[in-house]
Amino acid sequence: MTTQEPTMIDICALSDLSVERGAAALLDGVQVAVFRLVDDSVRACQQRDPYSGANVLSRGLVGSHELPGEGEEPGEIVPTIASPMYKQAWNLDTGEVLDSGGGQKLPIAVHEAEVRDGRVLVSARPRGAAVSEPGAAAP
Repeated sequence: MTTQEPTMIDICALSDLSVERGAAALLDGVQVAVFRLVDDSVRACQQRDPYSGANVLSRGLVGSHELPGEGEEPGEIVPTIASPMYKQAWNLDTGEVLDSGGGQKLPIAVHEAEVRDGRVLVSARPRGAAVSEPGAAAP
């Protein structure tokens, strides 16, 4: 059995994206939020906020969070997105909830994203994380 590589879709030029700002893209009928980070790398995740059910994550607050290290080891710093609705925060690399605002932890789906020859490419299908149902939990 072979594993098929994800289909990467050309979204836009990297220069079309503002640093630490999101943009929305429609991939195979699904809205995806795409972010350019300060190091010119890109991340992509589902556009729908699982707490409110609104398609708003591209309008969220881009930031970073230090994950705890082991023992005396320093923690890893990961890129994050915080919802513009209720301010829950997720790890943009994994979709893991970092701050659920005290409510149920609803992960988001993340998509492979890369820059190739100055163009932003995003996988049409999310990797790994389960997509939470819209409005499944109230803040």
